[in-house]
Amino acid sequence: MLSAKKISSVLWDYCVLSIGTLLYCLAWTSFLIPNGIASGGLTGACTILNFATGIPVSTSFIIANVFLLLMGFLILGNAFGFKTIYAIGLSTVLLRYLPECHMLLATPDNPFLYVGDNNRILIPVIGGLMEAIGISMIFKKGGSTGGTDVIALIVNKFWPVSPGKVYMFLDLIIIATILLLPNMTVKDLLFGYITMFVFSFSLDALIMGTKTSMQVLIFTDKEPEMSHYILNRMNRGVTVLKAIGGYSREEKNVLLIIIRKTQLHDLTKVIKKIDKDAFVSISQASDVYGRGFEEIKTGIDKKSKKKDEQNGDS
Repeated sequence: MLSAKKISSVLWDYCVLSIGTLLYCLAWTSFLIPNGIASGGLTGACTILNFATGIPVSTSFIIANVFLLLMGFLILGNAFGFKTIYAIGLSTVLLRYLPECHMLLATPDNPFLYVGDNNRILIPVIGGLMEAIGISMIFKKGGSTGGTDVIALIVNKFWPVSPGKVYMFLDLIIIATILLLPNMTVKDLLFGYITMFVFSFSLDALIMGTKTSMQVLIFTDKEPEMSHYILNRMNRGVTVLKAIGGYSREEKNVLLIIIRKTQLHDLTKVIKKIDKDAFVSISQASDVYGRGFEEIKTGIDKKSKKKDEQNGDS
């Protein structure tokens, strides 16, 4: 039987998923689609199809997602569970019915949301930012809206490429197809690319920003107390280095610590509390692999994979 804590955790996850999905869909139905802007991703491809044929975005969205989800299950296994199915289903419903709510449309006849013709450049900026916030909330709770999310997560599973960069590459191709439609100009293409860049960089900042690691060197005379606190209270590893002062020639212990950026404030408070005279050097570590951090991703070794399969068959 599920505990109350477990139930509340699940409910919170689905609450965040719902809000993220709503923001994602509003970016399209309120800002992008009503203003003839087609950005990237599956929703962008469905939007371009809608401009060309009149097929509702929600219809092509759900059909394409069924196919991509099957591919995701085969490659990623449990990475796509009920949360993804829930997000896709909710997105389909919202993409179908949100456009019917006139007060949510950023169009000239709705001054409450429309930014004005002179500030029309803000529409793709707002749309891209809102889309990134929604997608990041969905990703962080283990869900996905499907579409190119599936491709981005598959690539990120095997190669150290951020989701935002995968989106950018796919979006460049998808957005360019808008020029194949009649009455579409380079201006429409540029608006799509503006949305894409805002979305990609915002998504990387929101998702990868919390994973940024810091390297901290602490020169202190109170190494035992400092090490004990970091190891047992912060659950982070500590490496003790032997160092000799160039001027004093005195031998000292230097602590080398790799922590998440979100833990840096807590660590500096601890350092000041234990040894206010400690000398501290802090620098950003661009890539950290190993236990407690990221897994090394070098791609799929096809030869090794084939050899393993042959050994398994023998």
